[in-house]
Amino acid sequence: MFGQATFAAAVRSYLTYCRVEKGLSAATLTAYERDFEVYSRWLEESREEDFGLISTLNRFQDVILGRKLSERSIARIFSALRGILKFLVAEGKLKQDPTEFLKPPKPGRRLPKSLSKPRIAKAVEAFDRETAHGLRDWAMFELCYSSGLRVSELVGVKLPDYNPLAMRLRVTGKGNRQRLLPVGGEAAKAMEMYLAEGRAKLLKGTASPYLFVSSRGPKLDSKSYWKVLRKLEAAVGGAIHPHMIRHSFATHLLEGGADLRSVQAMLGHADISTTQIYTHVERERLRGIVDQFHPREAKKQ
Repeated sequence: MFGQATFAAAVRSYLTYCRVEKGLSAATLTAYERDFEVYSRWLEESREEDFGLISTLNRFQDVILGRKLSERSIARIFSALRGILKFLVAEGKLKQDPTEFLKPPKPGRRLPKSLSKPRIAKAVEAFDRETAHGLRDWAMFELCYSSGLRVSELVGVKLPDYNPLAMRLRVTGKGNRQRLLPVGGEAAKAMEMYLAEGRAKLLKGTASPYLFVSSRGPKLDSKSYWKVLRKLEAAVGGAIHPHMIRHSFATHLLEGGADLRSVQAMLGHADISTTQIYTHVERERLRGIVDQFHPREAKKQ
């Protein structure tokens, strides 16, 4: 009943559900497709007749654990399989979810890399305020650092989403969830200069609904922002990428005393467990508070 060909049909049905019902991004759907392809190729090579049996999944797990894949990659593959099999159970095409018996290795929690405050300052100084491109790139960097944006959120912001008077920004994140974010003073200053002196020059008389534009089109793409950051590597003395700016935003907020729930809301994490990767920052901050203010610790200073 659940042969190899049926798995391909199940994948198509599940990806449609994820796109239409769950509103997942194209990047997430592509990642799911890659993970399902690993299982599909193994089903074909091993000539398994039923992809939904616990015995089939156990054999697949034994094989995949023997490959030179990172724990994170293995965990991602099984997360995708759990999703599709739970979907089939909900649709009445499987009586029981076989993945509940699987225990793939849990990936280690890697601490996100962030830029120090001095390196952030060096990056800001590196932008050319005399050109339209420079003003745009400076405004993008400041906005990402001020509001913790994902690169997909940054390039998707439309002109009405930014309120310069209220210093607020509306962004659409994963799952089409919207959130309203504060914009800091330095970012607002950069935005004011970009909107006054840079955006119209880039558009050259054309119209665009998007906040950040290119001289070659009405919308900037994600790759262009990656290129902007690569140009900063000499100034900051090392690698820099969009997610690093987002991590810096979260890390510096927590170092300054923000609570984890507030950071979760601003980052747009649906689950607090995603934000808890930053708890190392919180622990260090609390350690500093104890060292500074506890009567027995303060005497040691």
